[in-house]
This record gives sequence, structure tokens and C-alpha cells, in this order.
Amino acid sequence: MRKILMIDDDRLQFRITQAHFKSFQSEVYELEWAATYEDGLPRLLSGDYTACLLDYQLGPRDGLQLIREAISAGCRTPIVFLTADSSSQVDIEAMNAGALDYLVKGEITPRSLERSLRYALKLGETMEALRQLATRDQLTGLLNRRELDRILNEESERAQRFGQPLALVMVDIDHFKAVNDAHGHPAGDAVLREVAKRLAALLRTVDRVARYGGEEFALVLVQTDRRAALVVARQIAEAIAAEPVVIEGGPTLALTISAGLAVLPADASRIELLVSAADRALYAAKHGGRNQVIGYHELKSSV
Repeated sequence: MRKILMIDDDRLQFRITQAHFKSFQSEVYELEWAATYEDGLPRLLSGDYTACLLDYQLGPRDGLQLIREAISAGCRTPIVFLTADSSSQVDIEAMNAGALDYLVKGEITPRSLERSLRYALKLGETMEALRQLATRDQLTGLLNRRELDRILNEESERAQRFGQPLALVMVDIDHFKAVNDAHGHPAGDAVLREVAKRLAALLRTVDRVARYGGEEFALVLVQTDRRAALVVARQIAEAIAAEPVVIEGGPTLALTISAGLAVLPADASRIELLVSAADRALYAAKHGGRNQVIGYHELKSSV
């Protein structure tokens, strides 16, 4: 059963909405209640709810503020805005803030509420699908290059603001062209998907992994200094080499990776320089024998 969160400081309105839910025709939902802004916001951000019914008036603060705060924190739960005010201005403000639909409390019926929820859920699914297309690599499901660039800029600003390090690890599958040449592109695609799966599984939830292009991946390690980044990169290289990739209906392939890393601010002062430094370290790893991890600081110390 799908759960709906209602954030409203009026207990009577919650009881009325509960009664409406019992009259729905097409689907049964579980309705939960938060009476305050302070209680409602973290519950909305938890990701536990399919949709949210949000009241305009929430004590000293209002629902518009809550929508903006939730969306800025990454909330993707569809929100239906509820208000006693039937003016078009509130309607426009709610939609501009990020609500997907709008209902006037005095005009709500079981049918209109069910329709509004159904509409918001469908529109939310469509928007999420479009978001996935815009930010994800189609083959591996990892973040794509454009989303990586956005995240790198965002994380670098955060790292600089709080005086924390940010590590970038560039990873390349060794001899990948030979896989395609010997076993065909479907086998190569299977290898890319499996390596992508392993990379994502080996990282912390706060870190990010993206397909940079071809057989190359990028790992963004937040609050991670050079020593810790080297440990992570070497653990990943060992884990990839330790378990061959089994191609369904095909061969079992032993794989290794090469990796290069750089850290902000120790190795670079800006994101474009960080990417360049990690890429140079990866180049050195590949052309120095492959199946190894090299930090940019090693290149500087060898000059």
C-alpha cells in the first residue's frame, strides 16, 4: 500500500481527508499526518512517501517555504498544495514553488482529491523518468558526464567553503578494446555494466560514480584526502581483479583497471585543473604497465 503524508496543523482537516480516502474508487492509500513544519519536513525528505498533501498555513511559517526548502534539499516526492485561499495568486505561487497540483479545501471531494493524487503521481513519474534520461548513462545507469560536471562544481564549492578535501579518481578498464574485438560489443556492454555495478557497490553512499566516457569512469570522493583516496582506489582495483566477470552465455573474463587520482586543494585549485591532474595520473598508470593506481602527487615528485 502506498503511503501519503499530510502536513497540516488542523486535526479536523486530517480527519476529513481520512474520510475522503475511504471513498476512493481506484486505489487504497495509507494516510499519515504531521501537524507542524518541523515534524513534516524531515518526514517528507525521508523518501518514505509516495506523495504529500501540504497545507498553506503552518503556524509562523507556511507551506510555500516548506516546498522550497524540501526541493532545495533534493526532495522528489510529488506535492499537492492545500489552502483555504481560492485566489489565483496562491495557485501560481504554489506551482512556481514546486507543487504539482493545487486544491482549495472548501471545494475538496473524494473524487477531486483522488484525481489530484493520481495526476500528481503520474506527473511525478514522468518528471523522474525525464530526470533519469537527463542525468544517467543509458547503458550502465550511472551518472552521465553532464551530471558529473554539475556535481563536481557543487562539491568543490562545498569543500572550499568548509575547508575539506575532495578527491577525484579516474578509472579505466584495461585492454577493453580486446574484449570487444574478441567477444563482440554485447560482451563489452556486459563488462561495462558489471564494472559500473561493482564501482557503485564499493563506494560510500555520499560518494558519486559516473561513466566518464567509453570504458572510463569517474569517482567523486567527498571529504577524502590523498591517503584515504589512495586506499579506496587500491581496494577497488583489487576487488575488480579478484573476481572475473561472467558473461551470460559467453566467456568468463578476468579484468583489471588502471586508476589515477588527484585531490583538491592539494593537487589543484580549481575543478578543471583537478580533472586534468587526475587524467594525467590515469595516463601515467595506463602507460606505466596498467593494473595500478597512481596519484598526481607521484608525477610531481618524479619531475
